Amino acid sequence: MSKKVAVVLAGCGVYDGAEIHEAVITLLRLDQAGAEVTCLAPNIEQMHVVNHLTGDVAEGESRNVMVEAARIARGAVADIASAKATDFDAVVVPGGFGAAKNLSDFAVAGPELSVNPDFLSFMQAAKDAGKVVGLMCIAPAMTAKIFGEGALCTIGSDADTAAAVEASGAKHQNCAVDAIVVDVENKLVTTPAYMLAGGIAEAASGINALVDKVLELA
Repeated sequence: MSKKVAVVLAGCGVYDGAEIHEAVITLLRLDQAGAEVTCLAPNIEQMHVVNHLTGDVAEGESRNVMVEAARIARGAVADIASAKATDFDAVVVPGGFGAAKNLSDFAVAGPELSVNPDFLSFMQAAKDAGKVVGLMCIAPAMTAKIFGEGALCTIGSDADTAAAVEASGAKHQNCAVDAIVVDVENKLVTTPAYMLAGGIAEAASGINALVDKVLELA
């Protein structure tokens, strides 16, 4: 029986939304494994819009996270506020700055971060129901908010980011780009992805390992 997996997207684009390579690699690996995938996103405005050609903030522009996520999902995306975690076997959250700007405010608040209430409600319901969760890239910065004090995760090996993650209440473990960290008690799998990857093949090595482990545990 195929596993039902929710993939939560934080928009579209590395600097202000979901990291596109990470999202597509995740969707591809899940499809190759025969999983039944549903893309979810919060129906909110982005923190800001970044011109991905220049890297500058596009002053005066606004975009909706769910509308932007639909670009990656080929239109098939649902509002996370109306989704039920119990309908899924697992949840995977790709990275990109959207995880730290739209799903949370880690990009500006660091260890004092808060998490979007609709996303947090869904993720905590998934945790309470014993569902398997995969977080990649910067998304594990939200680990303590979702799973509580002492939950184990990785963002790779960046000392400053790891310190902020630990200051938020999570336990950080350094990890290579092609490896994963598994918190067995919380059914949480994390990998660095583009926090360490120098290219799409390197990113895929850890993401594929994460997806495979998530499906194994689900």
